[in-house]
Amino acid sequence: MADATLRIGELARRCGVSTELLRAWERRYRLLTPARTSGGYRLYDADDETRVRAMQAHLAQGLAAAQAARLARQATATAPENNAPADLPAALWSALERFDDAGAQAAFDRLIATFGIQTVATTAILPYLRTLGERWNDADASIAQEHFATGLLRARLLGLARGWDRGTGPRALLACPPGEHHDLGLILLGLALRDRGWRITFLGPDTPIQTLAAAADQLTPDAIVLCSLTHDPLAQATAAITQIASSTPVLLAGPGADTDIAQRTGAQLLTGNPIQAAANLSA
Repeated sequence: MADATLRIGELARRCGVSTELLRAWERRYRLLTPARTSGGYRLYDADDETRVRAMQAHLAQGLAAAQAARLARQATATAPENNAPADLPAALWSALERFDDAGAQAAFDRLIATFGIQTVATTAILPYLRTLGERWNDADASIAQEHFATGLLRARLLGLARGWDRGTGPRALLACPPGEHHDLGLILLGLALRDRGWRITFLGPDTPIQTLAAAADQLTPDAIVLCSLTHDPLAQATAAITQIASSTPVLLAGPGADTDIAQRTGAQLLTGNPIQAAANLSA
């Protein structure tokens, strides 16, 4: 068991649920196993947080609460400290390559049931997307393979994102600029921010700048993140980004973002993969 340092209020804030719901899950399904201080206060650890997130993922998939809790309790039974065993990501990759929808769904289920989304992202999803991109550049992957894999992963990740605007933490407004249609990295960034207590408003791919500005005026977010895989969509929106950045912190992420555009627009540059970028933004 990891060190138990979290009070129930902090655990609830991190996971975006109420303390009453956490107590109910602990009482009804033995989902949580808190330690107790000498004063009788409950303290929770990282394993408890992993089980709560697994429970949320299973409920989002439509499972009954008792079944979701049983699978969630297994999430920390054999989980290693930092990585998924190689056979679990490999099963997902193999199924995606074979256009095996049922197999890919089952492999994704096993990964999410056992590990947190950040571990799944860094050990399974991001490596696969990187390899798929390299194969695409080498003409070794078909359009059909790219569409099948990204479509399936996008749907599953958005399923995990249900309710990611709940809570009382800072709000991040996430979008891809006009002309950028790939948003898997942005979804992973949002999920990683959610794990750090942020509330997420997600506008998705190919977002008109006027739409982004209107949403920012209405929501007054603590940060706006624009993510692009290529340079041109951000470069073509520099004037509008400059105007938005004059009143709200704007952060540029993805391979298409660079120091030059950030300096010209008054935005900040978020570096690293989506998990690292979320850590940098939270810091």
